[in-house]
Amino acid sequence: MHKISWPKQIVTQLLLALTGLFVILPIWGMMRLAFDGSLRGRPTEFRFFPKVWSFEPFFKVLDKPYQSVDFEILLKNSLIVSFAAALIAIALGISLAYAFARFRFPGRQTGLFILLLTAVLPLVSFMTPLYILLSMLKIRTTLMALVIVYSAFAMPFCIWNMRAAFQTVPKEVEEAAFLDGAGDFTSFTFITLPLALPSIVVAGLIAFLMAYSEFTIGWMFVEKADNVTLAMSIYAMMINQYLSGAQPWSYIGSLAIIMSIPVVVIFLIFQRTLLERMMFGDAS
Repeated sequence: MHKISWPKQIVTQLLLALTGLFVILPIWGMMRLAFDGSLRGRPTEFRFFPKVWSFEPFFKVLDKPYQSVDFEILLKNSLIVSFAAALIAIALGISLAYAFARFRFPGRQTGLFILLLTAVLPLVSFMTPLYILLSMLKIRTTLMALVIVYSAFAMPFCIWNMRAAFQTVPKEVEEAAFLDGAGDFTSFTFITLPLALPSIVVAGLIAFLMAYSEFTIGWMFVEKADNVTLAMSIYAMMINQYLSGAQPWSYIGSLAIIMSIPVVVIFLIFQRTLLERMMFGDAS
């Protein structure tokens, strides 16, 4: 077994420690703000720990974090929009991803390039056409508009990710199913789809996160306070703080921590799929 020399091991450990510190410090800073009951505006001094430990910011944002809207409404809006956008992006993109992975047809390379281009373009480049289109459909100010917009943004990434997953499934497996009498739909549903499921779950999770954390585009389509999401409310709190300076940053930190809880729960639910099956294969 190859042994790593002491100098190389020390350098490696230092680099890993710096990387971990780079990741942990912003999270710790947000938690420090969230539990600091002494703040009356933005923090004016650097501290590792809150000056006055308090849960008041959490109680405040769990009541009405944005104007007169209850926290439950904001959370419901975020979850509905994010789950719906992820499901639509996966459901509509899965057949196209399989077609790009398995078939050769005219315009295939052009289509893949267009998908890649739309995946890397900034979201603001689509604001004007989407605004006009959804206004013509008379749904611009509804949650359905946010679902359509976020699913459209997530779909190119989902298609590319699922296409790569379908390409890893050997064609011989599908051909063996055909020899046993299975049709195209049966082979895809019971053979190919389960084998590509880990990558599909990853694509769905990232689509969910894209919709859950987005706030800039949403302000173009939302007019009623009852349709605001959690990410949009955090942005609104920051703007109000900069304009008036009356709102403590502890409210922003506490709402950000509360907002991250559903993401952590989803990761814990799918961690076996994400870590074991996706990276190392099925441990069972």
